[in-house]
Amino acid sequence: MALRIAPLFSGSSGNCILIQSDRVSVLVDAGVSCARIERELRRIGKDPSQLSGILITHEHSDHISGVDVLMRKYDLPVYANEATMCELERKLKEPVLKNMRVIDAGDFYIEDLNVTPFHISHDAADPFGYAFSSGGKKVSVMTDLGRVTKSVLAAVKGSNIVLLESNHDVDMLYSGSYPYYLKRRILSATGHLSNDDAAKAAFELVKMGVRGLLLGHLSKNNNQESLAMLTVCNYLAQNGVIKGKHVAVEVTHRDGCCGVYDAR
Repeated sequence: MALRIAPLFSGSSGNCILIQSDRVSVLVDAGVSCARIERELRRIGKDPSQLSGILITHEHSDHISGVDVLMRKYDLPVYANEATMCELERKLKEPVLKNMRVIDAGDFYIEDLNVTPFHISHDAADPFGYAFSSGGKKVSVMTDLGRVTKSVLAAVKGSNIVLLESNHDVDMLYSGSYPYYLKRRILSATGHLSNDDAAKAAFELVKMGVRGLLLGHLSKNNNQESLAMLTVCNYLAQNGVIKGKHVAVEVTHRDGCCGVYDAR
């Protein structure tokens, strides 16, 4: 049995992740236009009409801007907790009531795909991360969180692959053009993980048995793919974990799919 993850878009300008089991394909978020999502799905050989639903992490625009068109065009169910669903009703052009599937932080199934939502620390109504299991394999999405808690680590334990936020380089953020209030927000416990935070989280995940890491949600203005990779891999190496030997590490792309990854 197969379980795959394909980060179609991952960054501060838009997010959309494809999760595939043998029987279903779902999206985590749809934060770019329907047309761009369709193009990227077809580029990796996936027919958009085969989608089974959209799971929403939280209501920020870079995670929901394509939901209404995609939902309506393919009559897709939209999964979110009650607080997030209320925000979707308020923000989206098309009401989601007909397609609404209210969920909580407990396991449920979409055919052969087990879905485990878990609470994360972010400045949204009630943000979720997600872990997915099928056929004895597991992949998890943990982005848009200001800190990594024991409960988050417990939720993703046993994952073969984790999409882990590595949003910003602290020095780039401090010296950049963002206003002070926005810098404070990003650096807060309800903001985003820095490259240094991601490195520490990556080490904890490897100690738990994770063997595949995808660094995601990189800021366009306050990070670079090479810098995120260097920071994380250097920290891992300092603690005896070697990329390519003990763990595979890749960086996702903001504007397209970096690959389709099989949980092994």
